[in-house]
Amino acid sequence: MIKPPRIWISNATPAKGERVRVRAQVTHRMETGLRNDDGGKAILRNIVNRFEASLGGQPLFEWNPQISVAIDPYIEFVFVADKSGTLNMVWTDDAGRKQTAARDVTVAG
Repeated sequence: MIKPPRIWISNATPAKGERVRVRAQVTHRMETGLRNDDGGKAILRNIVNRFEASLGGQPLFEWNPQISVAIDPYIEFVFVADKSGTLNMVWTDDAGRKQTAARDVTVAG
């Protein structure tokens, strides 16, 4: 069973114009494709190759990691709160599998 992504938001009820810091970590093996299994057969590459974050349907941040990123990749980003909405985050790997997380952000005032 895959653990859900770990998410931390500095303030889920920020004032309008306040900077909000988001930290997120997803569980993923991040297989580079450069190793062999015990039988000598190449292990296929399967890394998280895309991360997207949006708030209320508006894109906030996109990231395209490469094979040098470690197992269970961690990401941190900051955005300025200007409206309330759901913060949606999506990690996509080479196999097309997606892991998602969502948190509500309510702008005060």
